[in-house]
Amino acid sequence: MGPLMQGVLTIFVGVFGCVAYYYFSNLFLDRVLYPARGDDAGRNINRANAVRPWLFLFPALFALSLYLVYPVVGSFWRSLFDRSGDAFVGFQNYRSLGADPEFRSAVMNNFLWVLVVPAASTFLGLIVAQLTDQLKWGGVAKSLIFMPMAISFVGASLIWKFVYANDPNIGLLNAIRGAFGAPSLDPLQLPFWNNFFLMVILIWIQTGFAMVILSAALRGIPEETVEAAILDGANPFQIFFKIQVPQIMGTIVVVWTTITILVLKVFDIVYTMTGGNFGTQILPSYMMEYMFRDDGRATAVAFVIMILVLPVMIWNIRQARKELR
Repeated sequence: MGPLMQGVLTIFVGVFGCVAYYYFSNLFLDRVLYPARGDDAGRNINRANAVRPWLFLFPALFALSLYLVYPVVGSFWRSLFDRSGDAFVGFQNYRSLGADPEFRSAVMNNFLWVLVVPAASTFLGLIVAQLTDQLKWGGVAKSLIFMPMAISFVGASLIWKFVYANDPNIGLLNAIRGAFGAPSLDPLQLPFWNNFFLMVILIWIQTGFAMVILSAALRGIPEETVEAAILDGANPFQIFFKIQVPQIMGTIVVVWTTITILVLKVFDIVYTMTGGNFGTQILPSYMMEYMFRDDGRATAVAFVIMILVLPVMIWNIRQARKELR
């Protein structure tokens, strides 16, 4: 069977399978399990209405349990075994992580990414959204700024490898340095600072995402509040930072936390640019380093990453619920 027929068959089975499940499960609930007839008709209707939401939610709950809950529990259990997966070692893998200087360096680098990238991406996206909304050709500018979002992390990393290349005939950064008479250098081998050069790539990508979301939020601000501020003599900076920004603070928080979750899972950029060398190791690249030679430790790192992401996700969900109220 060719790929086209496989795709058509998958769509057919998926769509009609879902329709058939909801139709026949609803029919079974009303006609067989709780029929609305006889002396118990009213009670059966109430019972059916209580069961129906869970019946409709069952496919989603089953999929979440199969592809989310089961892997989490299985990963935690696997992290309690040695590298071969035969001997139970308890929390020895976690103790080994705590004693490893490279792991502690990866954790510190991850926190550095979390502090810098979401803040820079959200701030730049907010400024760009405000400025492009004031331009006649703002749509074109937004398209150009959003364009990096269409590039994969690996593709973006390869583009920036040319920017950071040590050869002044290739690398844009060293070409600029050469124009001022400065010697060439490899930015990716500069201790500590090379992390910021890697962060620039993700900021370049995520600024477009932040700009689109925040631009929509800015357009949703009532014009009356801005006009009242102008009549009161507020200057553009006061209008922006004291009138507009507070009204979209919920959206800013959602954008911030969404990028934070992405940062905690980023791997492609570091792996493509430095492979985790020169002090740029982060938790996902550290996990990849052990994945094929110490499965127990690699699984422990994966569980640590999940623990770090979980509070941010919970907070993000709470903020989203507040927006809906």
